[in-house]
Amino acid sequence: MGELIMSAPVAELASTNRITAEDVTMLRREVFADGVVSRGEAEALFALDQTARDKCGEWAPFFVEAVSDYIVHQEKPEGYISEENGDWLVRTVSRDGMVDSRTELELLVQVLEEAKSSPGQLSAYALEQVAHAVIDGKGPLMHGGNLVPGHIAKAEVDLLRRILYAYGGDGNIAVTKAEAEILFMINDRTAAADNDPSWNDLYVKAIANYVMCSAGYEPPTREAALRHENFLDEAAPTLGGFFGRMVSGGFAAILEAYHSPGDIEAEWEARNRATEALARRAETIDADEAKWLAERVGDGRRPLRDNERALLTLIKHASPEIHPALKPLLDKVA
Repeated sequence: MGELIMSAPVAELASTNRITAEDVTMLRREVFADGVVSRGEAEALFALDQTARDKCGEWAPFFVEAVSDYIVHQEKPEGYISEENGDWLVRTVSRDGMVDSRTELELLVQVLEEAKSSPGQLSAYALEQVAHAVIDGKGPLMHGGNLVPGHIAKAEVDLLRRILYAYGGDGNIAVTKAEAEILFMINDRTAAADNDPSWNDLYVKAIANYVMCSAGYEPPTREAALRHENFLDEAAPTLGGFFGRMVSGGFAAILEAYHSPGDIEAEWEARNRATEALARRAETIDADEAKWLAERVGDGRRPLRDNERALLTLIKHASPEIHPALKPLLDKVA
């Protein structure tokens, strides 16, 4: 196991199958004694989390704090998750492609939130955990919860939003193709359900952010583009009762996020970050994104869904340039 598990008190703890509040106090003292959480200590904590069946309420916060401290702040470069460290984390928390426990899922999300930068596969992997639950009823979100497979409740939307926000640091402004693919899959597999209205809002904003950035449009930060305020109601005359079922807000809000940052300093910061992000992606940007969207939304085999109409309406109103491949699709909305 790890170096921590070799100490006598912890070795004894590993054999008891139980972790109490007093045990957590002891572990905290052992782990943080030198101010550094090592790889061996992190692996030992994983071993305890996986073997102890009876864990006190203090365990999960301590486990998440200690292991995220190791992977975000102790591994070099500090604050940045390398591909190697990201792969280690995924391997460590995975069982047959799924996170084993809610505690480990919380760890994964907190690592994304604390890191200045992280590999794209970490965000996609975290989103996949929510997809496993809402589509197939599998994974840690099903343990002890009220989640109904095939339906997206507000709690799942909040978790998806949290993951998307977390990956938005250090230039990761635009929603990635991998993230968008997972959101499309969730939408397709839950389309017949009475999902929480917040899902429609997040879905439309996230997919629009991906498509518009891929077209070369300067995006706002993810937090601005995906914020809770609903921007769709002003399009109600176009899309009918769909918007009446959603929370209050305004269509102008999302346009403002793309066009008018709050102050000059924020505007220059956003522009600089957007330029850097677009430069990194420039070699792979072509008509594929337009084709990608058209194939998923407008294949002609079924009517447009309400939130797909909302997505197309947003792109049509907010994007300064429309790729020709999207024009037939956008002509279906006013």
